[in-house]
Amino acid sequence: MLDLIPEGYRFVLFLTFDLDVDSAERLRGEEPISLSRGRFTERIGLKKVLEALDIFGLKTTFFVPGWVAEKYPYLVSEIKRRGHEIAAHGYMHERLDRLSYYEELSVFKKMVAALERVVGERPRGFRAPYWRFSFNTIDNIVNNNFLYDSSLMDDERPYVIEIENKKVVELPVDWRLDDWVYLESNRCITPEDLLKMWLEELKYASEVSGYVALTFHPQCIGRGARIRVLERIIENARRLGAWVPRGQELANKVLESKKK
Repeated sequence: MLDLIPEGYRFVLFLTFDLDVDSAERLRGEEPISLSRGRFTERIGLKKVLEALDIFGLKTTFFVPGWVAEKYPYLVSEIKRRGHEIAAHGYMHERLDRLSYYEELSVFKKMVAALERVVGERPRGFRAPYWRFSFNTIDNIVNNNFLYDSSLMDDERPYVIEIENKKVVELPVDWRLDDWVYLESNRCITPEDLLKMWLEELKYASEVSGYVALTFHPQCIGRGARIRVLERIIENARRLGAWVPRGQELANKVLESKKK
């Protein structure tokens, strides 16, 4: 990992946000209250997240479904205007492992086209909705010329996947480093407990020149005082010497290190 970390830093923090809004709920045909939880992102959640990032001068990565870009282009435009990266996250937050071969092909085609149309450039990063792959997904990532993926959980460090002379950087993740798991799906711990656990991850990474990928959702971390968790994570990451790159920056750094 030392060859990935710029001089003056001690570890890598890949700070990411999944901008799902109400895409998954719409796809499942859920009722109005469930839909409203997703739309919290539009009304206030994203605003609070962007303001927190601005305070610390950070430019991060937002993974966005194509449908969200089409439905809420003003949200995506604002994220880009502030210097953040827009990466791909399915078309309507589909579970790829439940799709046929041709259905998944269609998702990738619509996803890339929608994001390119709204953002003005093709996305270079991909994250599978629900972190679920089919046995065709990695081929679709490669065939759509993505620079990196951020879905797999088989390492604590970024690495390179090579298929038919094409390379894709993997920026690995972990269920335990996702706010949704604790604060929404299971509601099993308090925000303070979550913060304590994640600060231990940052501390460990700083001690071993490591890598941590954290995943936040604006409708989750942006609700109420939970935004303080994000702020304190950033404060402590800086104190511990974190380099906080966007996905493309980190992926390019990984590829450069492999040439040495």
